[in-house]
Amino acid sequence: MTSFLEVNGLTKSFGAHVLFRNVSFGIAQGDKVGLIARNGSGKSTLLNMLAGKEDYDSGEIVYRKDLRVGYLEQSPVFPTESTVLQVCASHADELKSKQILGKLEITDYNQKIRELSGGQLKRVALARVLLTEPELIILDEPTNHLDLDMIEWLEDYLNRANISILMVTHDRYFLDRVCKEIIEIDNLQIYSYRGNYEYYLEKREERINASNAEATHAANLLRKELDWMRRMPQARGGKAKYRIDAYYELEKKAHPVKDTSSLNLDVKASYIGSKIFNAEHVSKRFGDLKITDDFNYIFARYEKLGIVGNNGVGKSTFIKMLLGIVKPDSGHFDIGETVRFGYYSQEGLQFDENAKVIDIMQDIAEYVTLGNGDKLSVSQFLTYFLFSPDKQHDYVSKLSGGERRRLYLCTVLMHNPNFLILDEPTNDLDIITLNVLEEYLAGFHGCVIVVSHDRYFMDKVVDHLLVFHGQAEIQDFPGNYTQYRDYREAKELLARREKENVEKPKESTPKQPVRNDPEGKRKLTFKERKEYEALEKEIDDLEKEKAELETLLNSGTLDPQALTDKSKRYAEVLQLIDDKSTRWLELSEFA
Repeated sequence: MTSFLEVNGLTKSFGAHVLFRNVSFGIAQGDKVGLIARNGSGKSTLLNMLAGKEDYDSGEIVYRKDLRVGYLEQSPVFPTESTVLQVCASHADELKSKQILGKLEITDYNQKIRELSGGQLKRVALARVLLTEPELIILDEPTNHLDLDMIEWLEDYLNRANISILMVTHDRYFLDRVCKEIIEIDNLQIYSYRGNYEYYLEKREERINASNAEATHAANLLRKELDWMRRMPQARGGKAKYRIDAYYELEKKAHPVKDTSSLNLDVKASYIGSKIFNAEHVSKRFGDLKITDDFNYIFARYEKLGIVGNNGVGKSTFIKMLLGIVKPDSGHFDIGETVRFGYYSQEGLQFDENAKVIDIMQDIAEYVTLGNGDKLSVSQFLTYFLFSPDKQHDYVSKLSGGERRRLYLCTVLMHNPNFLILDEPTNDLDIITLNVLEEYLAGFHGCVIVVSHDRYFMDKVVDHLLVFHGQAEIQDFPGNYTQYRDYREAKELLARREKENVEKPKESTPKQPVRNDPEGKRKLTFKERKEYEALEKEIDDLEKEKAELETLLNSGTLDPQALTDKSKRYAEVLQLIDDKSTRWLELSEFA
């Protein structure tokens, strides 16, 4: 297989802080590789180095000669006075540019770059990269600022395209469905897993378990070595030097960087009463765009609600109305007296650059109270959210973008809210941090509303959805995102079938006979006659089951699991009806 990229012995540091040391990997033609690492481990730095935008300390990066490489950086920059179409059409014909931009909901092709939001700019940059028709594409968080339909379109596009991929993404469904290899930066080293995200999880657990077993064994040996070093100071020279070196090697193994994502944190939220909030006849619009129209909702205690929908339909506005940041045109939200909101927003990253991480947290509270009454210090809480003791004493100015997001999340949680509202919490957080947050929310004794395009995160965290379809059409769905997706696909299939039945001519052209008869006197065999008679009853039974399933699917009374099961069975029944009807037509020719 043709090698596209070889990375050999790469090392990168900022002063005394080493990001990674002596890492090597390669990308061959057809490879689709995901890069995973904690925030601050150098993912974006590595991609910038591969793109020639940043230097490295040692090692080499070698591309195949004349390889076409496309790079989507995390924060793209274009000439501010250029138009959207000028940025994109320089790499493709105008028609194709408009097609790709349309898929990413960029429709004002003459809009100036300086007029775009951050999300729109990222989508224009993605379109531009795709239009260059690269042989190798390097993507830094490609799903950020894409709504669910866009993500699924991009997922399908990359799976079908004859293109090699190296990408950083927090979207685990996207990673699992697109990538066939995972590489991980951990403890300054690189680990490779030949498989998708699910395979990576299995093998990573095996690696960590093996590492923990090694650490236990090393700790036992270390105690013996430590005793020897204390008893024999005079032997620390000459031939005994190998034992000194061995001691320090054992010390590294006995005290590896711990994977704190597996720890359990059961935080005691402040008391929340039975009344949470009621939305009463809430209406809001901006010009022709309706956000809500006479909307009513009673939020239950300990409810975990997800809000999904395309960009621009009013999800964040709805949240801001609930919090009192934006006022409804009419109606109101009646909030319970015991409710204490904790709000994580996209605009919340405002820190003193000269403050230390731990000082910012200690200004909020000295400790966190757990469900069993124990207390967790600020340092312990930060460690749980993957801030090492050294990192806790770093200044904010030294944090990466993802680390700042993680710190902001910690400040929200440190206020001990009983109602968390998280607006796109997964953007710029690494997968390991998301695992920690998901575990935190699973044990959170309060209410949660999440606005997110991250399907995996939503499936793990919420128990039902508000689906914003646009123009104040809001659907209350009793399940997670995958269950909603199954339900939506079943509804779409039902609509297509009904349309086909209306348009289908009454007489169908018969298929070729099952068996040719030279004299034209073909008759059914005994076995075929029995099959023909059985098919009539089977098709009749399936049609009845189809009608029952349609009634159930449209009833709104099914629980999430039943809804998923019935949706899948509906698709199976339609296929069975098609297959058996085709066979019945073949046999009926000679009945």
